[in-house]
Amino acid sequence: MKRLYPLLFVFLWSTGFIGARFGIPHAEPLSFLLVRYLCVIVLMTTLAVLSGAPWPKHPRQWIHIGVSGILIHAIYLGGVFISIKHGLPSGIAALVVGMQPLLTALGAGWLLGERVVARQWFGLALGFVGVTLVISGKFGLQNALGPILIPALAALLGITIGTLYQKHFCSGFDLRTGSVIQFVPSAIVTAIAIALFTEFQIDWMPEFIFALGWLVLVLSIGAISLLNVLIHSGSAVNVASLFYLVPLSTALIAWVLFNETLPPISLMGMALAVGGVYMTTFSRPAKTG
Repeated sequence: MKRLYPLLFVFLWSTGFIGARFGIPHAEPLSFLLVRYLCVIVLMTTLAVLSGAPWPKHPRQWIHIGVSGILIHAIYLGGVFISIKHGLPSGIAALVVGMQPLLTALGAGWLLGERVVARQWFGLALGFVGVTLVISGKFGLQNALGPILIPALAALLGITIGTLYQKHFCSGFDLRTGSVIQFVPSAIVTAIAIALFTEFQIDWMPEFIFALGWLVLVLSIGAISLLNVLIHSGSAVNVASLFYLVPLSTALIAWVLFNETLPPISLMGMALAVGGVYMTTFSRPAKTG
């Protein structure tokens, strides 16, 4: 069953872009995320209390878990939602975030002592080329130029640094209480950003309510719990390589739901990216030192 966790994670994470497509037209991006965070906090706090889940014993653990939450949730999701809201195609946003494995591989050796072997480097490069072909064939890259790309780049840095930080400082926390500790500071940071840079605005249409429910239950609880499990049990590079499959999975889901087709160059890129992820994930890096 555990062998299916990576594929399940990729599928669930991919639906986040579909949920954003449904909900963002009816809400200011940070307002959308703030409500999402608050819903998750209520649900996970209730679950943690009823199940008697253990809370971290040392203040330092709370701080580390909270910092990882801000990076993985507030910065990553905030950047993705803002970029999509302001016109960056979701596939281009997925491509930018798809650079994460390369940055993670660079940081894993320095911070985590993970040695990235030649086969993994080749797999990472192959995966990136594949993702580039998929997105360029589907959308073209010229639309990603300009300041609209900045939030997506911030999201890339957030998820990359957050994955490395969590793996190094706090990979073993309880998923129930840890989610609460991650989402509370994320909600605070997002609320401050709304107060400083925008205003709270939501149109409670059925499409938004559906998207909110999906992102809370499936993404913020289901996919994030799986991500925490994968970070705890695998190397940072192997976990990060799964993000190469997210834009590909998103394209397939969009094809099923919205009848979006993939040109031949994108199909070729999909095959390359899958091969790259396989090479990266099934190469086991050793510890240095």
